[in-house]
Amino acid sequence: MISQPHILIVDDDRRIRELLRSYLSDHGYLISLAASAADARERMRGVIFDLIILDVMMPGETGLTFAKSLGGKFPVLMLSALSEVPDRIAGLATGVDDYLSKPFEPQELLLRLQSLLRRAGPKVEIPRDVTFGGCRFNMAHGELLREGEAVRLTSREKDILRMLVQSSGQVLNRMQLAQSGSEDSARSIDVQINRLRHKIEADPANPKYLQTVRGAGYALFLDSGS
Repeated sequence: MISQPHILIVDDDRRIRELLRSYLSDHGYLISLAASAADARERMRGVIFDLIILDVMMPGETGLTFAKSLGGKFPVLMLSALSEVPDRIAGLATGVDDYLSKPFEPQELLLRLQSLLRRAGPKVEIPRDVTFGGCRFNMAHGELLREGEAVRLTSREKDILRMLVQSSGQVLNRMQLAQSGSEDSARSIDVQINRLRHKIEADPANPKYLQTVRGAGYALFLDSGS
C-alpha cells in the first residue's frame, strides 16, 4: 500500500506555483494548483487534500480570510512576504498550522510540510498498483502498463490519472483537474482526457473506465478489489 499526500498550492504568483509544483512533485507529492481562493474552493469540491500551502496576499479574497473560513479542517502552511511578528501572529490567529516568510528555501518548506503531515496522522491508503481493464497503473511512479506493455504518459497525464484514481468513482470537473487555474487550462483537460482514453480504453469512443458525466466532469472506475 502507498499513501501519496495530495497538496493544494494556492498562490496568485504563477512562478511560485510552478516552482513548488516541480519541487514537491519530485519528492513524491501529488500537486494541485489554484490561483485564488475562489479557484481553491472549486478544486476542493469532491477532493480531499492532505495539506494546503496558502499565500496571504492575493487579489480578491485574501489568504487570511480563506484560511479562517476553512475552520481548521485541513493542515495549512501559510506563505507571506510579510515577515514582521504582528503579521505572523495575524496569520496564525486564523488557525493555520505554520507560517513561512517569503523568500524561502524550498527545502525548509519541504521539512515543515513533512512535519505537518506527520502531526496530522495517517491518511486513508490506496493500493500502490490499481487496475482497470487490461491496464495497471503504479501510483508512486506514474507508470502505466497495458496488457503488460509499457505506455508512455506525459507528466500532466500522470497527474490527471493520479487524481482520478484517488477519487475513483467520483466526478471531478475540469477546473479540479486543471493546474494553472486559467480557463484555457480547464478547456485543455478535454484534450488530455481524450489522449488518456486512447491509452487505456479498448474502445476510446465508447469508454468503459474513464467516463464523461455530462455537464459535470469526468470519473474513473477501477476494477473491484483495486
